Amino acid sequence: MTASAKPQMIGFWMTASLVVGTIIGSGIFMLPVSLAPLGRNALIGWIISGVGILCIAYALARLSRLGGDGIQANVEKEYGPTVAFLVAWSFWVSNWVAQAAVALAAAAALSFVSPSLGGDAAIVPMAIGWLVLLTAINGAGVRAAGSFSVVTVAIKLIPLLAVVFLFVERGVTGGTFEPFAPLPVNFANIATATALTFFAFTGFETATTPVGKVRNPERTIPRALIGGTAFVVLLYLVAGTAIQMLLPTSVVAASPAPFADALVSRWGTTAATVSALTVAVAAIGCLNGLILGTGELGYAMALRGEMPAAMTKTRGSNTPVVAQIVASVLSIILLLANSSRATAHLFTFIILLSTAAMVMLYLTSALAAWRCSPAPAQRLLIAGAVVFIAFATYGIGLEASLWCLVLLAIGLVVRAFMFRLNRRAAAGTAP
Repeated sequence: MTASAKPQMIGFWMTASLVVGTIIGSGIFMLPVSLAPLGRNALIGWIISGVGILCIAYALARLSRLGGDGIQANVEKEYGPTVAFLVAWSFWVSNWVAQAAVALAAAAALSFVSPSLGGDAAIVPMAIGWLVLLTAINGAGVRAAGSFSVVTVAIKLIPLLAVVFLFVERGVTGGTFEPFAPLPVNFANIATATALTFFAFTGFETATTPVGKVRNPERTIPRALIGGTAFVVLLYLVAGTAIQMLLPTSVVAASPAPFADALVSRWGTTAATVSALTVAVAAIGCLNGLILGTGELGYAMALRGEMPAAMTKTRGSNTPVVAQIVASVLSIILLLANSSRATAHLFTFIILLSTAAMVMLYLTSALAAWRCSPAPAQRLLIAGAVVFIAFATYGIGLEASLWCLVLLAIGLVVRAFMFRLNRRAAAGTAP
């Protein structure tokens, strides 16, 4: 890339579509199966996660207004380079781990649509194929990725809005709703529901990573973060609750495609295929946003000397293709290393690990935003984010949290190695 080349820029709508597109992945379409047995705890979990995520989005928006330099740079201003690195590293790890989960979900949905694609035996190879294809699309430039996200957002909203329509229609026409599962409402059950719904909302922070590619980032990124997240919170709350009230708990808990089952009652069996295809589109759109954000983050860390220098290489309109390829290769390795696991078990492990890794980013960003937000109203919202993060971490569980600590330790080792390597290189070139 020449020094005079200008990076392609994206505006509010493409940035907001990346927020919405990355949040609406496979989670909302699969979560009803896990949430149905929790009864009213699930509804409370949706509300807590929705409010908590909006508080976190506000905290990140506050940070982005400090200068539009990205999360890591703004956290470094408050806590120093080591903490900033751990935030960026955990964010990076969470994203490439999530890439594996989302690619897996896309492949599983397509396998459900057409058994001729190979069934369970072909799910991991198909997931790898999606990773390769979307990495190539992102390699064409950030604007191509943004345009792709706009298209997939429009498609993936169809089953969600269709279920909301059925819910409203039944209420207006005086139809009956199914009762919630009779599980007691208590602290532990609400924490579990909150942890599960937490994963469904992660992804909005992707809009903070391509800072240098966003027009007027100090204004565009906060608006896209809060506006896009608020839209998804409302949609998830209504659609998630609608599924539980449209279908019996036993049906939802045993269904491989609860949204399809809900639509069948109104539009017939063709809805099952349409719904499964939409899940695939949702996952693909989410994967597109993840690859974009993960590549930009790895590129930024490499520029700081915290990752291999090869990851600073770009092509075309300043697209960090090497950083994108590295992240996708790690996702592929994760899939291959765990290919002997059952698909459901692999997906569950990956989403818990990805969510646990995001805790570091959310918590540190909220605390940094607290320090630069003197107004009482601002601090109240940020305090809400901190309380929510602590509660969700309790619900995530010990295993995923311990694995997250191991990955953070590996990150510190990588950083120390790169600094030593850079010092030796500097000493070798000194006169």
